[in-house]
Amino acid sequence: MRGMGLEPRPTRIRGERISYPDLGGTAGLIMDPECARLLPALCAALADPRQLVADDTCLEKLLDWFKTVTEAESSLQLLQDHPCLVELLSHVLKPQDVSPRVLSFVLRLVGVFAAQEDCFQYLQQGELLLGLFGESGALSWAAWSIPSVRSGWIQGLCSLAHHPSALHFLADSGAVDRIFSLQGDPSLFVASAASQLLVHILALSMQGGASGSLVPEAAAWPVCAQKIVNHVEESLHSKATPQVTQALNVLTTTFGRCHNPWTGVLWERLRPAVACLFERNPIPAVHSLMDFLLSVARSPVLNFAACGLWEMLAQTLSCLSPTQAGPLALGTLKLQHCPQELRTQAFGVLLQPLACILRATTQAPGPPALGFPDGTVGSSLTVETLLSSKSACVGLLCQTLAQLEELQVLPQCPSPWPQVPLLQATVTILHLCDGSADPSSSAGGRLCGTLGGCVRVQRAALDFLGTLSQGTSPLELVLEVFAVLVKTLESPESSPMVLKKAFQATLRWLQNPQKTPSSSDLSPDALLFLGELFPILQKRLCSPCWEVRDSALEFLTHLIRHWGGQADFREALHSSEVPTLALQLLRDPESYVRASAVGAAGQLSSRGLQATPAGPESPQAQQGLLMELMHILSTDSEGFPRRAVLQVFTEWLRGGHADVVRDTEWFVATVLQAVSRDLDWEVRVQGLELARVFLIQAMGQPSLHCPYTVGLPGATSPRPPLEFLQTLCRLPLFEFAFCALLDCDRPVAQKACDLLLFLRDKTVPCSSPQEAGDGSNSASVEAALQRWREGEQTQPLGDLEPEAMLAILRSLDLEGLQGRLAKSSDHVEKSPQSLLQDMLATVGVLEENEADCY
Repeated sequence: MRGMGLEPRPTRIRGERISYPDLGGTAGLIMDPECARLLPALCAALADPRQLVADDTCLEKLLDWFKTVTEAESSLQLLQDHPCLVELLSHVLKPQDVSPRVLSFVLRLVGVFAAQEDCFQYLQQGELLLGLFGESGALSWAAWSIPSVRSGWIQGLCSLAHHPSALHFLADSGAVDRIFSLQGDPSLFVASAASQLLVHILALSMQGGASGSLVPEAAAWPVCAQKIVNHVEESLHSKATPQVTQALNVLTTTFGRCHNPWTGVLWERLRPAVACLFERNPIPAVHSLMDFLLSVARSPVLNFAACGLWEMLAQTLSCLSPTQAGPLALGTLKLQHCPQELRTQAFGVLLQPLACILRATTQAPGPPALGFPDGTVGSSLTVETLLSSKSACVGLLCQTLAQLEELQVLPQCPSPWPQVPLLQATVTILHLCDGSADPSSSAGGRLCGTLGGCVRVQRAALDFLGTLSQGTSPLELVLEVFAVLVKTLESPESSPMVLKKAFQATLRWLQNPQKTPSSSDLSPDALLFLGELFPILQKRLCSPCWEVRDSALEFLTHLIRHWGGQADFREALHSSEVPTLALQLLRDPESYVRASAVGAAGQLSSRGLQATPAGPESPQAQQGLLMELMHILSTDSEGFPRRAVLQVFTEWLRGGHADVVRDTEWFVATVLQAVSRDLDWEVRVQGLELARVFLIQAMGQPSLHCPYTVGLPGATSPRPPLEFLQTLCRLPLFEFAFCALLDCDRPVAQKACDLLLFLRDKTVPCSSPQEAGDGSNSASVEAALQRWREGEQTQPLGDLEPEAMLAILRSLDLEGLQGRLAKSSDHVEKSPQSLLQDMLATVGVLEENEADCY
């Protein structure tokens, strides 16, 4: 730190792995002399199979560095200046003498060098490329059986395929045929990389034509492009589903990445082959086929009116099973330029399962899909799927409910939205799950048996029910919603997750019960609902299952936050035992429950809703809660409750809570004293936030929720009064922030640095240089820092005068520290030389102490 001889310790986030730095964008992009000196030894070590040079992370960083070097220099010049690199590349032609890890690395490194055309030609002259990537090269090695070697081979080809010479090499060497075979590799990573490489080669082959020029027919395309297209077309006609899947995956990626006119020619060439897939029974590779059609539909260059895509999508929707058609229907509805007729068909596909539910359970005569858009009827295939087996029924309903939930919030949501029938169907599904439905048909009876007690469907239905709260529904249907929620919440059969979902849905319906946007009051029906809800909440707060107690406390906290100021709500809450039970859970054996109880107790106290056994005006009850939370902060063995206490205390301080205002200085001092001893870094960060709120309030500024207020423009603050500065010196605030500046957890140090910057900018500019510049003050500052350094950051700074505190703030290089803290934990040494030294140190090539250890 400037002027004090104090440097921060390197900080590291707890749990963060120390790794080699990203060498891109740093100084030393070119091959500096020291790296050039170390490179021969490193190449020799890499070529020696007896040496375990480094792990995969080191090799990845080394490859990244070479990529950076080749971006700044000529690859050909680099190889000519460093023959050891050529020797390493040539050495791998004898794969029995190279470890698979190094072999994979060298294959990728060759691709990096050969990405420049002159270096490619240089390497090709020595037949190095043919020996590594040709049919007689790596493909014949014993190491080819290792997936990482095959992956390195693919990545090397992908790197070098950037110029015409590479395309000729790929066409003549047999590499493209090998890529075709790797599409079916047992390693999914290798198979995926092979498909990606084919797309890359196809796009490279088609480069060069002017955007306005006439695109030739596929038969006149370059050799590599023709080879790939022919292979894809043959695969589409294959009877083997895996080959069809591979071809469709290549096409999906092609249309997703390449938005050039030639993709229209490609579609016309392959459309007949794709259409033939629908003639098979069953249709092969359904999911890949749907992904491909949607990828084509998103293309910005196709003429959809003339290419027959919409007709193919409509055909697909009509011939797939309900479970298969759902994702395609949702994807179709998300398209920007989809014809209305197709949108209607797709929406009908999504609605069919719920229409079937209503038809099977309704007792009123009339159309089976009453209220749904015209044409939405439960097809016999959908009914068959729902009734065929429990797994099929559950899977289809969960998928449908999730898709409709996603669709409702999208800009492409169909209008009008069938709110009423969807809400009826969702409520009916919940009745089927809890066994209270009274079906009117044999199909409905079978659904009761299938869905009874099904947690998966209950969860999906409750999620969708919460989303439907945003729509407008008739009052009688809203009352049905409240009734089914009450039944779910009070049922002893409801699982903890179902109860959590029910609490969430309840909150959403209470927040938006047919009210105007400007109204936040609870409706009379919602108040009646609360009258039934609080007894259930009391029961759930006493549940033997901790997850249920936790969910109930979270729900209570949200209720108080939204409606704690309304008289009717307060009366309903006071008439229950909920506040008392919530406070009792501060001593729950489960830490998650204690943390939630702290949040609920904080909200109760902020709103004046806490339990008051000694009377409504009893200060002992309030002081009892404050001291209880202080006790949790100081003694609780788990971090979650302590963090929750700090969040509550910060809200109390920000909101002017009565107990905090009564003696703010004691409150802040006591909290910071406890926080300074806490081992949880999140607690310490929250403690610094509380200190920031205190500083803002003490200086008479509005409390800003945004923590990044240091640089905001504004008028110069008046000089802080001496009393305020003396308070800061008297409190442990400054000492706490100063010690946190060198915390071993980087987020704590960053927060402390921001806090001290804020304090310095609000105090130091207002003081005169003489106040911090005389000899006695400087001596006082230096003596305080010396005591602190000698105690290895464990000794207090001691009593400081305001002038000494200001002098310390002026002396610290907080901006420099802030910049260093913004870097990752490996910022101490970022040179390529460090990486080379560390790799060589693992094989004992370097002398002792020459390796960079950090």
